[in-house]
Amino acid sequence: MAFQVSPGVQVREIDVTNVVPAISSSIGAFAGEFSWGPVDEVRTITSEKELVGVFGEPKDAGSDGYNTVLGKKEHFYSAANFLKYGNNLKIVRGHNGIAAGQTGQMLNATTGSAGILIKNPTHYYESNYHSGSAAGSAGLFSARCVGSLGNSLKVSMCTSANAFQQASVTTVSDSSISVGHTQITVADGTKFVVGDLIQFANSADVYKISAISSNDITFHLNTDSSQGLQVVPTNGSNIARGWEFASNFTKAPGSSPDALANSSSLDEVHVIVIDEDGKITGIPGEILEVFEGLSQASDAKDSEGNSNYYVDKIRYNSNYIFWTNHDSATDEAGKTFAGAGAAFDQHTLPLGGSLSHGVDGYPLSSGAKNTANTTFFGDAETQDVDFIIAGPLDGYASGSVVSTLAEATTQANNLIALCEARKDCMAIISPRKADCVNNSGSESTSVIAFAETLTSSSYAVMDSAWCYQYDKYTDNFCYTPACSHTAGVMARTDADRDAWFSPAGFSRGQILGITKLSFNPNQAERDALYKKRVNPLVTFPGQGTVLFGDKTLLSSASAFDRINVRRLFIVMEKAIATAAKFQLFEFNDAFTRAQFRATIEPFLRQVKGRRGIVDFQVVCDDTNNSQAIVDANQFQASIFVKPNRSINFITLNFVAARSGVEFEEVYGATNTQYGN
Repeated sequence: MAFQVSPGVQVREIDVTNVVPAISSSIGAFAGEFSWGPVDEVRTITSEKELVGVFGEPKDAGSDGYNTVLGKKEHFYSAANFLKYGNNLKIVRGHNGIAAGQTGQMLNATTGSAGILIKNPTHYYESNYHSGSAAGSAGLFSARCVGSLGNSLKVSMCTSANAFQQASVTTVSDSSISVGHTQITVADGTKFVVGDLIQFANSADVYKISAISSNDITFHLNTDSSQGLQVVPTNGSNIARGWEFASNFTKAPGSSPDALANSSSLDEVHVIVIDEDGKITGIPGEILEVFEGLSQASDAKDSEGNSNYYVDKIRYNSNYIFWTNHDSATDEAGKTFAGAGAAFDQHTLPLGGSLSHGVDGYPLSSGAKNTANTTFFGDAETQDVDFIIAGPLDGYASGSVVSTLAEATTQANNLIALCEARKDCMAIISPRKADCVNNSGSESTSVIAFAETLTSSSYAVMDSAWCYQYDKYTDNFCYTPACSHTAGVMARTDADRDAWFSPAGFSRGQILGITKLSFNPNQAERDALYKKRVNPLVTFPGQGTVLFGDKTLLSSASAFDRINVRRLFIVMEKAIATAAKFQLFEFNDAFTRAQFRATIEPFLRQVKGRRGIVDFQVVCDDTNNSQAIVDANQFQASIFVKPNRSINFITLNFVAARSGVEFEEVYGATNTQYGN
C-alpha cells in the first residue's frame, strides 16, 4: 500500500487465519493390463462397477496371435480388491511400447482394412485422427479403445431417407426357388448391404440379408434365423429394403432445423453402435448407443447450442467408438452449411459395418510397466497418491511371459525407487506367484529369497502371499496378489481411525472377499518372515484372515521400520509442506516465523490428541534463521516429534500367590523377576 499524501483513512485486510489443510491419505494407484479402456491416461475409479465400465471385465490368459495375457485376472483384481476397502484408485492402462508396424503392437479395431493405434481421447485429437488426416485405411469408424474386444463392435450409419427405407429397389431374377430356400438371385445386388431387411412384393414376411455375392443374396426370416422363404416370390416382382436398425429411430434422416435456418438441407445422419458378437455385454446384437439426428455440417448446433456435428457428437459422447473418415459418397460431410450449399451429398445405403483388426498386443514388459508408473505417478505435484500397488511381478520379453526372480526384483525395486523419490507414498508389494502358489513346503524360503533382493526402504511394504478368490465374471476361482488387500486395509484404517494407526491385526487388518491364502505360515515361518521385513498374512480358524505385521522394508532398526510411523510422517510432512507454501515470498522476520508457528502448532496438537504423537516442539526463530540464512532468501523450521509406537509383542505374566498373602507384597518381586 502506498504512503498517503494527505489526511484520510484507508482500510486494508491482513489474513492471519492460515491453517494446515486437510490432505488425502488413502489414494491408491495401479498401472497394469486391461482388456478395454484408455491407454496411457490416468483414470480415477471409485467402485468395481466403474472399473468394469471403464476397463472391462477380467480375462484369463489367452492368445490373439501374440501369446497375449492382456486383461488377465491378476491385473483386474489388483485394482478391484483395493476398491473393497477404499473408493479412490487411480489407474493407468499401460502401453506395451511396441512401435507401429511391429509384431505385437496394440491396435484399435476399425471398419477399414487395418487397425490403428488411438491410445486415448487426447491422443485422438493431438495425432489428428479427429480431422481424418491420420486415419489412413481405418475406414469410417474405430473402436474407442485398444484391443481385440473392439472386434465385437458393429457401427451402422444411415445418411438419407432412401438408406432408411425404399419401397422398391430392384426385382427378383430367379425362377428356380422354392419354399425354404435361403438364397435368391436379384437383378442388381448392389442395391443392398448385409443386414438389410427385405420384403418381396407378394408377401408380408420380412427377411434379413446375411451375405451378398454379386447378384446372389443369402437371407433368413427376420424373426427366426433357421427359417428361409415362407412364400415363393414371383420372378420379376419388386423387392423393398429397409435399414435393419430403422425401428430404433423415430424417423428417417432429413434436414436439421439448423440446416434449414442456414439455407441448407439433407444434413442429418443416424448412427447406432451394436455389440455384434456379444463379447462386451454377453448378449450378441445388443444395442449399445443410438445417436439420432446428427449433422454432417461442421458448424451445426443442437437446440442447446452445442455442436451437433456427427464427428464431435461421437467424439464427446460415445463410450465405444471414434469417427475416423468420411465416406467418399458423402464428400460434403465436414463442410460448413455455407460450404455445402443447398443440400448435402447423401448415400442410398447404410454405411459402416463390423469392426475388425483390433489387437491386444504383447503384454507389458518391465520397462513398459516402469514407464507407466514413472510417467503418470512419478511427479508428486501432479498426481496425489498414497499407495502404489505393484500387482503381479511378471513381464514380457523375448517372445514369452517372464516371471523370474530378477524380473520381479527389477519391477519391485523400480517402484520402491519411485516412492523414495516422491517421499509421500508407499509401494505395496507381494511376492511372485511362483514363490507362494503351488510351492508347497518352500514358500517361506522362496518369499524370503525374494525379499532379500529388495531395496531397504521405509517407503515400501511387502506381504507374504497371494489370495484365492471367486471370480464372478467367469464363475471360477483364481489366485491374485495380496498387495491390493494390504493397500486396502491401510486405506480402510485411514477412514476408520487415522493414517498413523497400525493397519495390522484383528481390529483393522481383516482381509475381505477371499477363500484362502496360497501360503498360511505357522509361528516359526512367521518369525522367519518378520525378521526379513515381510508382513505375514495369516488365516486363524474362526477369526478370519488378517495382515499380521506392520513392518516397512527398512532393514535398519529405526522408528521408520513400522508402517504407522512412516505414514504418520508422510501425513505430517505433506500437510505442513502444503501450509508452508504460503510463506513463500514473504519476509523472513519475526512476524512471519510467529505466523508459521501459529499455523503448525494447532495441527500438531490435533495429531497428538488423536494419538499420533506423544509430544512435539516447533522451532522457527532466530536460532535456525540466522542472518546468513535470511540473506540467502531461505526460511527454516525444525519440527521435533515423538511418534507413538504400535504394540508388536505382548507378555502376560500370570502369578499364583498363597492364600493370606497381600498382592502388593508380590508386585515388586514379580516385576523384577520378569524384567518389568
